Amino acid sequence: MTQAKDLLQGLSGLSAPQLRRLLTEHLAKQKLGLYWEASAIERDEALNANIVLPRVVEENSHNLNEVAGPGTPNLIIEGDNFDSLRLLKTTHAGKVRVIYIDPPYNTGNKDWVYNDRYVGANDRWRHSQWLEFLYRRLTLAKDLLTQDGVIMVSINDENRARLELLMDEVFPGRRVGSLVWRTRDSTSAKTSNFSDVHEHVLIYAAAGFAFNGRDKTQKKYKNPDNDPRGPWNGDPLTLAFDRFDRKNLYYPITNPSTEVWYPCDANRVWCYASEKNLKDGAVVRTETMEEFIRQEKILFPKDEQVKVWISLDELLADIDKGEIPVTPKRKRPLLNRDTPNLEFWLHKKVGFGRPLFKKHWKDLQSHTSPLSSWIARVNEDEVDEDTVTLNSPQAGEGSEIIQEIFGSKVFQYPKPPTLIRELIRQASRENDTVLDFFAGSGTTAQVVLELNAEDEGTRKFILCSSTEVTDKEPEKNLCRDICAERVRRAMVGYGTKEGLGGSFAYLQLDKIAPGDAPFDSNCAQAFQLLTMRLGQVARPVPHVVDDADSGVKVLVQNAGGVLTVLCHKLTRAALDALSALPGKQLRVYSARPATVREHFNAQGREVESLSLARALLHGQQVRRAKVRSPVNAEGAV
Repeated sequence: MTQAKDLLQGLSGLSAPQLRRLLTEHLAKQKLGLYWEASAIERDEALNANIVLPRVVEENSHNLNEVAGPGTPNLIIEGDNFDSLRLLKTTHAGKVRVIYIDPPYNTGNKDWVYNDRYVGANDRWRHSQWLEFLYRRLTLAKDLLTQDGVIMVSINDENRARLELLMDEVFPGRRVGSLVWRTRDSTSAKTSNFSDVHEHVLIYAAAGFAFNGRDKTQKKYKNPDNDPRGPWNGDPLTLAFDRFDRKNLYYPITNPSTEVWYPCDANRVWCYASEKNLKDGAVVRTETMEEFIRQEKILFPKDEQVKVWISLDELLADIDKGEIPVTPKRKRPLLNRDTPNLEFWLHKKVGFGRPLFKKHWKDLQSHTSPLSSWIARVNEDEVDEDTVTLNSPQAGEGSEIIQEIFGSKVFQYPKPPTLIRELIRQASRENDTVLDFFAGSGTTAQVVLELNAEDEGTRKFILCSSTEVTDKEPEKNLCRDICAERVRRAMVGYGTKEGLGGSFAYLQLDKIAPGDAPFDSNCAQAFQLLTMRLGQVARPVPHVVDDADSGVKVLVQNAGGVLTVLCHKLTRAALDALSALPGKQLRVYSARPATVREHFNAQGREVESLSLARALLHGQQVRRAKVRSPVNAEGAV
């Protein structure tokens, strides 16, 4: 009752547009599927309360001096990842091909903070808060993916169902599947005499995405008969349907060279139709069995047992004794008393072997083995040769690496680098951008560097991590002291490990009210935002003396000769500096675009003069949903 009263009192303070918004949200809400307590109005307010501007912290960055010209694409962003994603949406929309995240698992063991406090197991809104926390971040992350991008999300078994429904809502139609991996070697039971020792990786991707797989081996493909069509392998000739499911595929076949007949398995019929069973005008997707026989694509057995039954009594007697053809593995009889038209098999040579299909290497639809959904333990012996099976390392590998880098276990429960490296190896190409917005200890960045060292790739990483400051630890900074430091040590080397090289920019976030952004933002913030947006890189602001610096900053010069510059404070000296810039094509961001345009028009020169204020706000001010459209109202994030 108290909750309902509070709800009604809250409605009294809403404006008419907000009330319409709330009503539209209620009427448009799905009646089937995942539901959690959330407010679309609060979502709008969170997205529009302020804008986020980046600022490079050079002392926390690495090797920036070496890339001061072109900048570095590797970014480590300190702050709430909601704000980091809002920033990236304006600078990297459609540019990230691989996202891997290991979000908090909502265990109730103080594993995550919501609204500045830990969410405990007894919080009645725990699941709604967790879902809304992830929903806001996933909807932003969705816009960062390329048209063939993929997001992979680690989750425990307890929350897998909730997260999967949430992913279905944020990424409709993009579900690829999930990977299952054993996380611990121990098998201690929790409750109900049940041992929970596995986790999942959920995979959602655009239609153009495919894992890299692995080149198939020709080990099984030989050419002992010198077939001019090349190497081949004998494959089963049956489908997993019985004679009742596929009546037209249940029939006997014969070897025209030897006149030996072979019965069909009643539980696994032939793969291909017979010409004798086709109706007039029927179209088949492949050749008929008879056509494959004429092409010598059917491998008939050699040196097999052959038998001829003269009478039905003789055949039935052998059926009862089990002296009839059987399937190779399960030894199921191919003829029994229920076999239709048993008389057909009288006075015929009947083979006890099984025909195979002659599959040539050149005819394979793909020469790539797919990724298996099963992540095997390192000590598992059975591995399917036709799929790529990732391996889960021994428990504690992640902690051992942290110990090796820092000399102590400064981070709890890091993900195993071996597994994450293989995931990203399968999901990424050599020049992709990889994002992890729950970066933790920085495992993702290290494995990206390791992959680049292996194949000379140019993969880029973006990590988003928080400080995890608490009242008890006001100086704590996980992002700076663990995440960024680990990446730095991976680049320069640690212990016996050689450095992997590279650079990264360490960014902190400043939040400014939208109306104040054109006035309160400084040159460094504007420079970094535009540099990231135009080139997806960060670099030190050149020649910044102090906040009063009004010099012209070159943002980028593309191959076509267009020079893009920033003029944060427009003065006479700045206008003169702009006039002195070389090149025929000039693009200028400034606080007074009309003045810049007039200045160059007076000189008879063309210029593309753009508003710095509009550039600062671009992509961060989200339109509130129109109440006339339920679809827009529901998806206004």
